[in-house]
Amino acid sequence: MAGPARYREPRPLLARGPQRPGLEAEVEYRKRQLPWIPRRTGLWNPCACKSYQDFHAFDLSGATRVLEWIGDKGVFVAGYESLKKNEILHLILPLRLSVKENQGLFPERDFKVRHGGFSDGSVFDLKYVPDTRLLVTSGLPGCYLRVWQFAEDSDVIKPVSTIAVHEKEGNFWPRVAVFSSVAPGVLHGARLSDLKIVDLESQKVTYSSGISDSEELSSLQVLDADIFAFCCTSGHLGIVDTRQKWAPLENTSPNLGSGEERWCAEVRGMDQGPGSCIASLGSEGQLRLLDTRDLCHPMSSVQCPVSTPSPNPELLRVSWAPGLDNCLAISGFDGTVQVYDVTSWDGMGIQVEPLFTHRGHIFLNENKMDTAPQVTTHTWHPCKPRTLLSAASDASLHVWDWVDLRASC
Repeated sequence: MAGPARYREPRPLLARGPQRPGLEAEVEYRKRQLPWIPRRTGLWNPCACKSYQDFHAFDLSGATRVLEWIGDKGVFVAGYESLKKNEILHLILPLRLSVKENQGLFPERDFKVRHGGFSDGSVFDLKYVPDTRLLVTSGLPGCYLRVWQFAEDSDVIKPVSTIAVHEKEGNFWPRVAVFSSVAPGVLHGARLSDLKIVDLESQKVTYSSGISDSEELSSLQVLDADIFAFCCTSGHLGIVDTRQKWAPLENTSPNLGSGEERWCAEVRGMDQGPGSCIASLGSEGQLRLLDTRDLCHPMSSVQCPVSTPSPNPELLRVSWAPGLDNCLAISGFDGTVQVYDVTSWDGMGIQVEPLFTHRGHIFLNENKMDTAPQVTTHTWHPCKPRTLLSAASDASLHVWDWVDLRASC
């Protein structure tokens, strides 16, 4: 293939099917449908170079809400448009972004498509099952999860099974997390009442909340082989030990400001900094830090300088840096990703300023007016401390390594 090209709309899979019967023909046919989509577009603003150790911008064929790592050199993306087939792609990072230090020029500057497939519905969440070749996706319609498989000797991601869920209402869809073990389990639920763990192989339910609380979930996170955390859109947080019946450590009355504010959260693991801590982010820019041993009394509560309340709170994201003590990032308010150092946060209701703001998804139109797509998701590189990937609603994908002007974080 003669280098990267702009995305070409794939022909419908049923329009011109394989001419030879059998799986081999299907694989060969689907391989021809995979577009070479990531396209490097260069620096957005040369004047901003001093703020970045490295910066790369790419175009995807469509916007993604998924950036899921597989190892430290590959990432999955997936489309979320309604009423069309959406691609699920396993992309390999350019060689320049895979080395630990800048070693000059490299011939390969673009992502490569390693595996790809198509989903009939939108993909809002995707989880890779560690040490397997399986993926689990969730989206709309929300009446099932889909399990996918990719092989070493093929570049096709193909559906292999579904997991039924009970959510039948409107636009609700199950949040997903994966227990990694000899027998992997899928944690899923759209509401607390239907939260359960399903054995991936047998599809038997191994744990369920067994409660009637219909609060909508915003995020789920597996913490170890037996424990997971949940966050409801109301700000209700809980940590659950699956070795016992439903009795979470929780903040039952969060009292988090306006009743219309929506929340998401992420737990910092013991290996990510000094002590386990939950960062809880509200759609109006409020950010709270809580000790996992006491979820009723926040250690601090700050107001982040967001331009506007999140226009789509489902895109809110807060994430702890795996390689930096006390650093986290937030997105989902506009076209930016903000990085914070929480080391000195010890007050309630204080205003804080970001350590760094990535504005690369914002551009100027001919009238010099800001036209900012909303950042749909971001993720930290698992090995490079200050490298992040971020995606936006205009289908842009950025890989950036920010400079800490304080010289230490």
